[in-house]
Amino acid sequence: MITDNNKKLAQWAMDYALKNGCQAAKLVLYSNSNASFELRDAKMDKLQQASESGLSISLFVDGRFGSYSTNRLDKKELEVFIANGIESTRYLAEDNARVLPDPSRYYKGGKPDLQLFDNKFYTVNPDDKVAIARAAAEEVLGKDERIISVASSYSDGENAAYRLTSNGFEGESKSTWFSVSADIAVKGEGEARPSSYWYDSALFYDKLIKSGVGTKALERVLKKLGQKKVASGKYTMVVDPMNSGNMLSPLLSALYGSSLQQKNSFLLDKLNTKVGADILNLMDEPHTIGANGARYFDSEGVATERRSIFESGVLKTYFIDTYNSRKMGVAPTVNSPSLLVLKPGSKTLEALVADVQKGILVTGFNGGNCNSSSGDFSYGIEGFLIENGKLTQPVNEMNVTGNMLTLWASLVAVGNDPRMSSSWRIPSLVFEGVDFSGL
Repeated sequence: MITDNNKKLAQWAMDYALKNGCQAAKLVLYSNSNASFELRDAKMDKLQQASESGLSISLFVDGRFGSYSTNRLDKKELEVFIANGIESTRYLAEDNARVLPDPSRYYKGGKPDLQLFDNKFYTVNPDDKVAIARAAAEEVLGKDERIISVASSYSDGENAAYRLTSNGFEGESKSTWFSVSADIAVKGEGEARPSSYWYDSALFYDKLIKSGVGTKALERVLKKLGQKKVASGKYTMVVDPMNSGNMLSPLLSALYGSSLQQKNSFLLDKLNTKVGADILNLMDEPHTIGANGARYFDSEGVATERRSIFESGVLKTYFIDTYNSRKMGVAPTVNSPSLLVLKPGSKTLEALVADVQKGILVTGFNGGNCNSSSGDFSYGIEGFLIENGKLTQPVNEMNVTGNMLTLWASLVAVGNDPRMSSSWRIPSLVFEGVDFSGL
């Protein structure tokens, strides 16, 4: 939690910088704390607790720019820290693209509380936290003789930040999170030791699903028994909602100003161009009350707004911060998305699978990469063979390859099952004619 005294200290630090050689400055005061209770077979294995607070300041000095941080929040020490920072910045090369945002773009306040912070964070008993992790393990221990180990955990945390800029922005944000997980390994055929996990997370303790996590993890791992490769070829690829974000991630990375400015993006010069299927409709919904990722301003203090990213497959926006906008000579937007919402369809994952004659349901990715310039990708996968609408054979040690633009043009269906606790609400996805290599 950030106190009023620390805010006053931050305001003093800003004034001190401006009076001692800075033409402009921006400052972030932050405070974070988290705890995790990790159990092995329902017995305490590891306890971790951490908290940190500090100050980061960016200094604009004689056309030069430097960023510095410290966790020593004492006035006398900050005087030395800031003075040294100003002197150090003078040794750097000039960079005229380093400026603060236009003040008219800042969030001005006055909107309703986003409801991201649970005061119960301070009152949940550590014994209750351990009990939640233990319960996840006890759901499955002794339920199957093939179980080798059960790792379960409970974790929670709070994050707070107070931001100031010398040309008029002041903003504060804070949030909490709670999570429970289970990871189960079982004895498979020969030397195989398949494992799988499940988890739930929430911004509010009372919304955390505290039971069934271990049971779901066991159900998932037992389905993996007998994994093997199947024949190489073109398959319909179904990606479950635990992993659909992996397919979207390269698409998002290609929209950032840093990638575009370096000409390291396969979506360069594609604004207002159709790059995906008609059912690719992705929004940034930053003002959704009580949603993970919601915010009224980005890390520069620039006001966020509801924004269409892909509309019927057409690219509608980039994410360009002040620095890269000046380097590129284009208008800035915001520096990153907040809450990604892919327009869902009407079918469950089971119904999507039932529609597929020959396909592979992807339930996990195991390494691989995507070339940010070309969009070519290759990922290791595991999952299930789909034959005539039914899951038949567990598969692993296969690769899926292709190009991101070709892939998203082949999107034929979207599920109704996004993980609502995530800041990426991406449902199950179905792509036609995707190359898999196996046998």
